[in-house]
Amino acid sequence: MVEAADYQCDFENKWCPGCGNFGIVNAMKDALAALDLPAEKVLLVSGIGQAAKTPHFLKCNFFHGLHGRALAVATGAKIANHDISVLVNMGDGDCYGEGGNHFLAAIRRNIDITLLVHDNRVYGLTKGQASPTSDRGFVTRIQAEGARSDPMNPVALALSQGAGFVARGYCGSTDQLGDLIRQGLEYPGFSLIDILQVCVSFNHVNTYDWYRERAFDINENGHQPGDLQAAMKYAYPEGDRIPTGLIYRKETVPFTQRIRRLNAGPLLGQEYDRQRVQSLIRDA
Repeated sequence: MVEAADYQCDFENKWCPGCGNFGIVNAMKDALAALDLPAEKVLLVSGIGQAAKTPHFLKCNFFHGLHGRALAVATGAKIANHDISVLVNMGDGDCYGEGGNHFLAAIRRNIDITLLVHDNRVYGLTKGQASPTSDRGFVTRIQAEGARSDPMNPVALALSQGAGFVARGYCGSTDQLGDLIRQGLEYPGFSLIDILQVCVSFNHVNTYDWYRERAFDINENGHQPGDLQAAMKYAYPEGDRIPTGLIYRKETVPFTQRIRRLNAGPLLGQEYDRQRVQSLIRDA
């Protein structure tokens, strides 16, 4: 039986004391243990940023890639071996900024991976610039007069593009977040979990107290995740309340099931005609 402690890693952690990423890592361990997933059956993929350091602190397979490119790597890995569970960790800037086009492509393909976006509304690794999800007027060292762009709405974007599993978690509610990650890993298709993550060093607006006053669990209020219209209302909430939980879920056909060749099993285990491949390359 797999336990959360099985994923414990001995690498020294350099996150700031109180960083919301600690809660996310603990929730990930709980989810993997709840699914009884052994480490060799799990792949963590990340890009660049504080969120992207997450795979360093879990004992399992991982690939640390380039800024904004984690979803491209995860897509290739899942197609090569669709028998493994793929978890992607990205920050809001990493995913919604540099990786925005890959985010849209992953939704369209419905690649069977679970994307965890550590959404702290700031670029934490590069010392505090406004990110795509920063509120207009958010003051930073670079945006001394406040950010002039309106914030991106990742939940609304994912819903509008047909994503089959859309959720929002909070780093301070690890039980709820761990259950959302478990559900995302079980879902046969692309799953987005946008996580409200506190940055104690560079975002002194969206703090633990700020979220505690505003975040609430919609699933405790009887929300039906299969209702797209209701999900869209939660994507555009009234007032300053922030809905968390499973916002939307529908049945879909994952990308790997759309590729006939993969019916025979994972691509990495299939034999291929080396001479034919060389011939095609030579004649191209």
